[in-house]
Amino acid sequence: MAGIYIHIPFCKQACHYCDFHFSTSVKTKTQLLEALVQEIQLRHTDWQDEPIETIYFGGGTPSVLSAAELTFLLDAVYHNFQVIESPEITLEANPDDLSPEYLVALSQTRINRLSIGIQSFFDADLQLMNRAHNAEQAKQSLALASTYFDNITLDLIYGMPNMSNQRWLQNIETALSFGVPHISAYALTVEPKTALQSFIQKGQMLPLDEAVAAEHFKLLVNALEAHGFVHYELSNFGKPTYFSQNNSSYWLGKKYLGIGPSAHTFDGQSRSWNVSNNAKYIKAIQSQELPSETEILSLTDRYNEYIMTGLRTIWGVSLDKVKTDFGITYLQYLEKQIQSPLQNGFLNIEAGILTTTAQGKFLGDGIAADLFVINN
Repeated sequence: MAGIYIHIPFCKQACHYCDFHFSTSVKTKTQLLEALVQEIQLRHTDWQDEPIETIYFGGGTPSVLSAAELTFLLDAVYHNFQVIESPEITLEANPDDLSPEYLVALSQTRINRLSIGIQSFFDADLQLMNRAHNAEQAKQSLALASTYFDNITLDLIYGMPNMSNQRWLQNIETALSFGVPHISAYALTVEPKTALQSFIQKGQMLPLDEAVAAEHFKLLVNALEAHGFVHYELSNFGKPTYFSQNNSSYWLGKKYLGIGPSAHTFDGQSRSWNVSNNAKYIKAIQSQELPSETEILSLTDRYNEYIMTGLRTIWGVSLDKVKTDFGITYLQYLEKQIQSPLQNGFLNIEAGILTTTAQGKFLGDGIAADLFVINN
């Protein structure tokens, strides 16, 4: 089984924290859509025997596309690949795009899951992030979307400067009030060359405080688990049967095909990525060339990735899998490295499965890094 990710590189405006590839100009949208279909056709041969179980429109802001344009892309996928009978098909959407008319049109497509970029239910936070929507639009979009879609997830951001625990809890409570079955929450991070980094460096914004983010994370976990959500991945919480199949496939090491500028592909042994430039991407595809670079993953690369993804999830890291897939030397190294975090209460082993404890969850990425093999 495999998944397909389609990158839509357009946004109405740039969020201050974002370092994803996108353009605020849609002048090349028609050419870009045609190029996406051409890339789907070019990728057909290598992936025709892989059953596709998830299709994910990410970005950028995929909801800038009309229902007809999304159908144009989905038809190309169905024509060129073997899609299972009931795939998960997700559209990332911004609240300001989800008008009643648009939601009706989306409900008539193959799309069956919405990922809505709420981020916060407070206007001050949204303005600080330079989001295109306001708090009222955030609430209206969820109320409307719930009329047409059962499978909805929303994004929230915590650890923002001046965000009190009380305000963060209000964000969580508001999200819960809409009855969505899945919530993703991310700590605000300062990425290189973003407006957020510039504001902090110039003293125009307070620096981020990891202690605040850690406290917000703890409040988040307690609140969502109390409402029946399963904390199945570091940043993701779902009701049973509503885990993201697309994202879970990444964490479980399944294959995925990336379509579009900046999109990544993983075939189990190598990783490739398309050029992060719309014009160069379109030109290459028009010449029947794949504008991508490929990296063959070494055994150590694959071991490190398994440790990183495994410790982020409830499925953890299987010591038997480490021995079988990577060899006894890697297992012995791992058993040596985990002694300290086990003694400190950050990790737990049960039935040969290594997982982070409640105390270690927020520190999971750092713990994983300490378990990496550095030299090939």
